[in-house]
Formats: sequence, C-alpha cells, structure tokens
Amino acid sequence: MTSSELWTRATAERYDAEEAETSSAAVLAPTLAFLAELAGDGRALEFAIGTGRVGVPLRERGVPVVGIELSEHMAAVLRRKVDEDTLPVVLGDMATTVVPGEFTLVYLVYNTITNLLTQDEQVECFRNAARHLAPGGRFVIELGVPPLRFLPPGQVAVPFDVSERHLGFDTFDLVEQILVSHHFTRDGDDGHYRRENSRHRYAWPAELDLMARVAGLGWERRVADWDGSPFTQDSAKHISVWRKPT
Repeated sequence: MTSSELWTRATAERYDAEEAETSSAAVLAPTLAFLAELAGDGRALEFAIGTGRVGVPLRERGVPVVGIELSEHMAAVLRRKVDEDTLPVVLGDMATTVVPGEFTLVYLVYNTITNLLTQDEQVECFRNAARHLAPGGRFVIELGVPPLRFLPPGQVAVPFDVSERHLGFDTFDLVEQILVSHHFTRDGDDGHYRRENSRHRYAWPAELDLMARVAGLGWERRVADWDGSPFTQDSAKHISVWRKPT
C-alpha cells in the first residue's frame, strides 16, 4: 500500500453529491471528448477511478474502460452504477497494481497524482502507466498548478473556495512540497460545519516531464483545460500528455 490516504465509507457515500457540478454532462463533455480521441479504438485504464465520475460516462461513449482504485468504499459506489463485466475495477494502488492487457490510454484526473505523498511513488506511477501502455499509447494527467504566487512572505495558506456552504483553503510545506487541503462544509441548516482535511504532494509541470522521461515516456503536449485552450504562465491547471515510443 502506498502513502495515499484512504477514502472512508462516509466520504465515498457523499462524494457524488458533493461533486455533482463537476459530474454534469456539460462539464464532462470536453473531458470525455479529449480522452475518447486519445483512446481511439483501444482500451483505456483509469488510475484512481473512484466512483466512476469519468470512467462510467467514458465507457458509455463506447471506450472500453478498466479501473484501479485504492478505496473499496469508492469502488463499491461505482459498482452500483455499472457491473464488473462492463467496467472491471481492480482494488489496489496506482503506483504498483498491474491489470492484464495493453491500453492505448492511461489517464489520471482531478489532481489525484498528488495523493501519492512522495516523489518516488509519483515516479512509480509514471512507470506503472508506461508498463500498461501499448507502443504509441498515451498517459494523461489533469493537475493544478501550485498556487504559490498567491503566498506573500510569511503566509502559508491560500483560499480556493469561499461560498455559502463551503470554505476551503490549502496550507503549504514548501520544503517537502506537501499541501494540506482543508474543508469546512455546512451540513444542513443548523449552522454546524463538518471539518475535513487531506494531504497531497504537489508537483510542477517540469517535474512531471522529468518523471515521464524516467519512465520512458516522451512529452507530447500540454494545454490549460480539456477544451484545448493554451497553457500559459497564468493557467491554474494543466492537462499534460506523454506518449510511449512506437
């Protein structure tokens, strides 16, 4: 087992409701189009497939999808949506777990590579992707750019959401490249807030490119979002694609 923190049953049961906006057909359409084009006529492997927010609708588009998921509780929620024959899921970590066969696409979305809390494990994740890819296949990662430009001297916290029912901010350990994501979520209308936090290891785009090179993958392109918009110094996140040599 890697250093990734496990999703609990309670968190897994809440996940789809809390991510309803990012799971809508309108929001997911560019993501699915991007991934389906790269998969082509082959199979896709999703690392950390979770409750199937992306994997299930991608399978519905006709792309054969297999998933790897560390949390049995997240996988159990996915299994209510689709059966094992339609979308197989293997319980295990994304850095070392191996599933049978080759894939034209391996993908890892929604900042999830940061769940691996050491650089060594993140490198192993790239190696695991390369291990599963057919020659010419692609590895795709969606990841936020660390918002360190928002940190003035002496400050260690950056807010990312201040809304009626949720307060969210990240605190940073700049030496270890660890951020802790803090969430205060209002449950019901009685004024009580639920507090949660999770640890992540952030990585820069150039660092990921080096990890890919270590794993034998070549850089192909980087865009700012699933719609293909250009990646610039002001982009808050990136979609990066690396390719296994033919």
